Amino acid sequence: MRKKAVGHYIVADPKICHGQPTFRGTRILVEDVLEQVANGVAWKSIVEEWRGSITEEAIAEAVRAARQTFREHAHELAV
Repeated sequence: MRKKAVGHYIVADPKICHGQPTFRGTRILVEDVLEQVANGVAWKSIVEEWRGSITEEAIAEAVRAARQTFREHAHELAV
């Protein structure tokens, strides 16, 4: 597996966090930030918690990517 740009802010690099999607230039897992969003943490607070290493635009990209992935694979979850 090679480094892959998932979006402008998100990458998957086998040399970083075992290839799990992270925000470009960080070791912050997209999954962790999406969990914060799901738990209702304000985006501004998420940015502050990660000391500005990610932006609200990066969070928005992660949410859009999660939505698109869900739309594409929702039928796999149907009983």
